[in-house]
Order: sequence, then structure tokens, then C-alpha cells
Amino acid sequence: MPFVLEGEQVEASLIEQKPGFARAWAEKIVRASEHRVEPRCPYFQRCGGCHYQHASYEHQLQIKAAVLKENLRRIAKLELESGLEIHPSSPWNYRNRSRFKIQTSPQFALGYYKFGSHELLPVQECPISSPLINRAMAVFWEQGRAGKMTKGILELELFANAEDTELLIEAYCAPSIEKGAAEQWAQETRRALPESAGAVVFIGGNTLQPELWVIAGAKELTYNTGHASYRVSAGSFFQVNRYLTDELVRIVTEARSGTTALDLYAGVGLFSSVLNREFERVIAVESSPTSYADLLYNSAANVKRVRAIVEQYLENAAGKLHPDLVVVDPPRAGLGEGVIRNLVKLGAPRITYVSCDPATLSRDLRALLQSGYRVEQAHLVDLFPQTYHLESVFHLVR
Repeated sequence: MPFVLEGEQVEASLIEQKPGFARAWAEKIVRASEHRVEPRCPYFQRCGGCHYQHASYEHQLQIKAAVLKENLRRIAKLELESGLEIHPSSPWNYRNRSRFKIQTSPQFALGYYKFGSHELLPVQECPISSPLINRAMAVFWEQGRAGKMTKGILELELFANAEDTELLIEAYCAPSIEKGAAEQWAQETRRALPESAGAVVFIGGNTLQPELWVIAGAKELTYNTGHASYRVSAGSFFQVNRYLTDELVRIVTEARSGTTALDLYAGVGLFSSVLNREFERVIAVESSPTSYADLLYNSAANVKRVRAIVEQYLENAAGKLHPDLVVVDPPRAGLGEGVIRNLVKLGAPRITYVSCDPATLSRDLRALLQSGYRVEQAHLVDLFPQTYHLESVFHLVR
């Protein structure tokens, strides 16, 4: 039952019932939890973006820690003997990147999908997005109401720099969009939003490799952290929490040194750009063409950059490499059997696993633990306040 806290008494409607399973919707809170708070966002429960605004932030962290530990216990058969260190975030305006659905007819709307559906919910503010992103939302609403939002724009992704003073606008568009109309929209947007470093148009909607048009200004931002500065281009992956990026890098790289470090799923070089200072050689592996181009730009001379699918790279490298440390930061699907098999063959004395999904993390940890690794440290890094998503970092040794 969504939006209900443990121990609460509610009046609810049954939505779906199957053998051993039921879904319900709370119609009325009869007895509230002491952890219940008033949601800040007027769209909460209708919008699918947030899940925990009805819980105090301290309780959100408790819920996430319990979820992580339960996954570890049930799937990995692991009880954390070393404890779990929790790293909280500022709970509001933390997102440096937000992606909105766009509707231009019969009337304009910008927003997110409604909870549990693919129906657009118009949203005029987002309290988990940065102030600059909220300002840009207001500009787009003004354009839409005035009929100046170009038809064919399906989604807008906004990426703000660390200081929240500069914005990169990425428009994902239908193939039918006219380049001239898109260019005019981009120029008008940059005039209305001086903080915009550039507006980039991708043709092909949600396809994996849409065609890129640079319509106005730059196609990248410089993102400064306490550890390094990074070029991040349109289409490249970067962590979304502007308050905890430094902390995440510190957790992954602190007190790590040696001859060779292997950074798998390296992205634009968030970790390898710091690891290179303490290791004689770093090998960074990334498959995305846009992230790899940024990795080339961001890396120091002692970082060997490899564009490859991680599993294929490890198939060739097993038996040839002897890294002191392997850092893995896979997508939500996790590592999988092939990558784990070859990691075990590498035999690195240390593996640092950065995960955004406790279930796939637990599945992968079970295989690594069975292969002789043990958990030295475990961290919950709350990159996604107000949502059920969580980031964790596990340091493994053998």
C-alpha cells in the first residue's frame, strides 16, 4: 500500500487481489505514525517522481537502511557485521538533472507521469530539483502558454552545474521536427534564460542513439567538485545529487593506493580522475560514446581509456591484468554472471562496488562472497531523498 507508514491504521480500498498478494490504496489515515509529516510538494501522491515525502527525512533513511539490509539478508544471505554507515543529503532542491515530459497539443503541459501510469501530470514546480531548474521550468511554461514551444519536442532534460549558475538544455524530439523551428526555439530560450550554456536537440525521441543537433551554444558543461572538474556533455551520465557528489567520490577513493586500479563503467571519469593521483596507472572502461568522449577529455596521462563493453573487456583482460583495486559502478541491472566470473579470475585484493539497486547488488554480492570476498565496509549514500531509490557503496576484500 503506497504512501502508508509502518504501524499506521488506515481505511483503504482494495485495488487488486491474487493468491498471496493484494494491492490497496489508503483513503483515510485513521491513526498516523509519529514519523508522518506534511508533504512539501502539492503534486505528491499524484506525481510518480517521489514516494516518501509523507515521512520525516530521518525516517526515510531508516526505511532505506531496512530495505538494503533485508535485500542483503534475503538474497545475499549476508548480515552486516561491519555495520552500515549512512550519509544523508540535504533533502530538497538536490537534483542537478531533471527530465520532463512535454505535451504541445491540444494544450501545452510540462511534467512527469502520474503515479502508476503513463499519463502526463502537469507540474509547474519540483522541490527536489535545483532552483535553476525550477526557474527554467517557469520559462518553458511561459513559452508553452504563449504557443512558442516548438511542436515535436517530446521531453526536456535540464542539467545544472555544481554552482547552479549554468544550465544545459537537452530536447528529445520526434523525427518530424523542423530544424529551423528547433533552432529558433533554442535561440529564444537562451535569450529568456541567460543561465543557459547551450540547447541541444536529439532527434529520434527515446531511441538509444538519437541523432544529435547542436542548435545553440555549447553541448557540454563544466562540473566542478571538491576533487576535480569534469566536462559533461549532453547525453553523458553524471550523478544527480549536487550535495553528495564529493562525498561519494571520497567514500570510493579515500585511502586507496597502489600500482594499478581498474575503473569499470567509468562514465566521464568521476572516480578515475581522483584515483590516478594515488595509483601509478588507472584503466577506465566505458561503453557509451558520449561519456567516453568526456572521459578522454577529463583524464590525466596515467589513465588508460578503453571504450568497450565491460564483460567483453574482462573476457580479454582476465589473466593479463593484476589490479590492486577494481571499482565497479554498473547500471541498475548490476554486474551479471559474466562480469562476476571474470572479476573473480582477476583476483584483485580489493573491489569497491557502487550500486543503485539493492536487489541486483545483493545478487552480485552473494556470488562474490561465495568466491572468497568479504565485506569490509558498507555505506548507504542517500543520493535520492524523497524517493525509494538508494545508492550504496561496498568495499570488499579477499
